[in-house]
Amino acid sequence: MASIRPQSRALIERLIGFDTTSAKSNLELIDFAQDYLEGHGARCRRITNPEGTKANLFASLGPEAPGGVVLSGHSDVVPVGGQSWDSDPFTVVERDGRLYGRGTADMKSFIAVAMALVPEFQAQPLKHPLHLALSYDEEVGCTGVGSMIDDIVTNLPRPEMVIVGEPTDMQIVNGHKGCYVFETHLKGLAAHSSQPHHGGNAIFAAGKLIAYLAELAAQKRSEAPADSPFDPPYTTFNLGLVEGGKALNIVAQDCSFGWEFRPIPSEDTTAIIQGFEAYARDEVLPALSEFAPEASIETRHLSTVLPLMPVEDNPAEALVRRLSGSNAEAGVVSFGTEGGLFQDAGLAAVVFGPGSIDQAHKPNEFIDLDQVAACEKFLLKLRDWAAT
Repeated sequence: MASIRPQSRALIERLIGFDTTSAKSNLELIDFAQDYLEGHGARCRRITNPEGTKANLFASLGPEAPGGVVLSGHSDVVPVGGQSWDSDPFTVVERDGRLYGRGTADMKSFIAVAMALVPEFQAQPLKHPLHLALSYDEEVGCTGVGSMIDDIVTNLPRPEMVIVGEPTDMQIVNGHKGCYVFETHLKGLAAHSSQPHHGGNAIFAAGKLIAYLAELAAQKRSEAPADSPFDPPYTTFNLGLVEGGKALNIVAQDCSFGWEFRPIPSEDTTAIIQGFEAYARDEVLPALSEFAPEASIETRHLSTVLPLMPVEDNPAEALVRRLSGSNAEAGVVSFGTEGGLFQDAGLAAVVFGPGSIDQAHKPNEFIDLDQVAACEKFLLKLRDWAAT
């Protein structure tokens, strides 16, 4: 079992201690990170959300010049409610060579190691800039990082490469699926349950749309391309939340459900969206409005996580391969990251970080100490590259 630097351990513990569940503010973590980084000579920019309750942080080391590398990580974590943990999710506990806590794998350990090594980054003159990018609201659709990317490409010398430190077991990932997130709300008409012909049952109507999505998911599974490198190799669908109704003896006037799909790169996403809307309009709404003339079905597109596309001669991938010494073929993953948004802005991106996605979002989330040590080793090599 590898040992890790005391400062890495201390900062992992400190960052995990901030409850930055996406529904809450991340400002305490950002305040701490900014104070720490500026204390070590970093140049920091903070980009807040319109409400002022959350913020991105972009910290720069080395010359104020184009080029260099961005180390990117999100500060938010998923909820722990309803999960059975063996210890406090926001207090790091070490057991059997693992650090347990919400965000240890996804993805505060990467941020903590990068912060821990800033003094060593600063100890020698850097010829290439190094940046740390901490974002908010990645876990709810990558909705926070966009303002930081806009600020980078509009107001700063343009970096050349981005390393997104999501958990990949320190293996190179050059592609991932996208993610389209929606909320559909159905409005019918309340009535006594003994007189359904005087109302419009929004839950029944929602059931038809949910069944449509289930059938579409099965169809995409059966049509999986033989050469798809993804796991699973087809476009997937998920229904994550359903709410509706007031009482058992009332015809349900309202029903809402949240759903998403994660397309493979060859998927016709427009056809999926238009097909769902057409089915809702032409097949479901007429039956819902038979006794409820004011009935409606509205679908809001909440967010889009852009896919990360494998590209030839990707300088970010080449640099990670060179520094890590990996000869393995780059892989792809089914989960989304902010890498596709950086790529869409013209910045070369690769996903490469410690920990396993198999542990993310679960109770008793953990990261192996060996993975933390491997991340330290890699970032020290990045420091050496930036100084030459």
